[in-house]
Amino acid sequence: MLVVSLVVVAVLLLVGVTVPGRLAAGSGTALTWITANLGWAFVLGATGFVVFALVLAFSRVGRIRLGADDERPEHSRASWIAMMFSAGMGIGLMFYGVTEPVTHLMTPPESGIAPGTDAAAGEAMSYALFHWGLHPWAIYAVVGLALACSSYRKGRSGGFSAAFAPLLRGPRGAGAARAIDVLAIFATIFGSAVSLGLGAAQINGGLSRVFGAGSGTAWQVGIIAVLTLCFVVSAISGIERGVKILSNTNMVLAGVLLLFLFVVGPTVFILDLIPNAAGNYLASLPEMAVRTGAYGGTEWLSGWTIFYWAWWISWTPFVGAFLAKISRGRTIREFIVGVMLIPTLVSLVWFSVFGGTAIHEQLTGALDVLASPDQNEQMFALLAQFPWAGVTSVLVVLLVAIFFVSGADAASIVMASLSSHGDDEPRRWLTALWGVLTGAVAVVLLYAGGLQALQNVTIIAATPFLLVMLALCVAIGKDIRSDRLMRPVDAPPLHLEVPEPPPSPQGHRAPRHEALQVPVDD
Repeated sequence: MLVVSLVVVAVLLLVGVTVPGRLAAGSGTALTWITANLGWAFVLGATGFVVFALVLAFSRVGRIRLGADDERPEHSRASWIAMMFSAGMGIGLMFYGVTEPVTHLMTPPESGIAPGTDAAAGEAMSYALFHWGLHPWAIYAVVGLALACSSYRKGRSGGFSAAFAPLLRGPRGAGAARAIDVLAIFATIFGSAVSLGLGAAQINGGLSRVFGAGSGTAWQVGIIAVLTLCFVVSAISGIERGVKILSNTNMVLAGVLLLFLFVVGPTVFILDLIPNAAGNYLASLPEMAVRTGAYGGTEWLSGWTIFYWAWWISWTPFVGAFLAKISRGRTIREFIVGVMLIPTLVSLVWFSVFGGTAIHEQLTGALDVLASPDQNEQMFALLAQFPWAGVTSVLVVLLVAIFFVSGADAASIVMASLSSHGDDEPRRWLTALWGVLTGAVAVVLLYAGGLQALQNVTIIAATPFLLVMLALCVAIGKDIRSDRLMRPVDAPPLHLEVPEPPPSPQGHRAPRHEALQVPVDD
């Protein structure tokens, strides 16, 4: 499996280096076909995962513990939240926190709403929360739950494909399991490459604006090279010394930046916006959740919603495996509610502060946020409107760098585990190898077509994995139905009456055995 995965990645790297134009053109053609013919599958699939996760959490299934019945969580709740949030979407929030709401404000997603109006502002916040709220975290929760249940409840080993054990039988099942693991690695490396590309671009934007550094692909490649070295060192140090420390640091620094902008920014506007945005999001959720391109808008959907769903799906092997690894001992209900609700609330506050401040500046004419066509500089342009702009801009660069390292090293650890048949402590050289390859893929795709090429390949890689996730839901259902806690508590033991033996030829009866009592269990 390791050899197959390496060969696939090596071939793509070779194509990207030798004929980058063909890679960009080919990925664009494939993307057009996928969004035109399979966009509905991404939309309905993502919404189905939300429904599936909520049903599991609020049914009696929720009391099942991801581990032994008396096992308790290894990590504190604060560290657990920090690690899952940092690995899940740290860089994305830094990159899109300002850009997305203002973009939707000036180019509303739905027809009939005038740009730059209060109605457009409400819709902008609703779609930003739609893309960063319950849907992405439900996608993560489904995979994380499946892997945690398989590893810690059922005691299986064998990597990502072990969660499909209820569906895979015989020699064909073994072949399918290897194919699933390869697909998981393939999706993970390209999903991670998108994050590296976004992070490098934003760091470059900050360095350019604050320190007058140059900008462009060469600078971004240099940033990726330096930070790849950093996250490889962090990854081989393990979760306790590497990812956990960085994630806790992230949470503190992000909280400081958030609080600062809340205080110096339009505080009253933000306070008004938070409940309004939450209400509009929940009210509009049913309509947004099933919106497809049936009546037009396919280009917008492919550039935003479908890209996001594909991005989250491509991240699920490593984020799901990482969530499973840090969530051992928690109940299914605690796991799903924590994974879905807490990050959604954080996203609500984050977009209300950063996106809300940007919307306020745009509506009042204090700043045209979109005046700079370079999305990488829009966050820094907003911070320049307030005191201590130099300090906060440096803080943003530092945050993006740490998010870059913590997310990428988590991905490296998980890919090493996937290619080692689920080994919880993969060999360090293998972890380092996957870290270097992730950086190399990001560099090649940047040269082939920039961030657009990164996004295109991500959607392509995630398409077959959508089917894998649907099969995973079926496997979860089979595992849960067979769990011992799902049987009635007062079910009597099963009695097997042994019939009285016939008399022997000498006229004596053999001794009669007592009825066997077979306890009902797994």
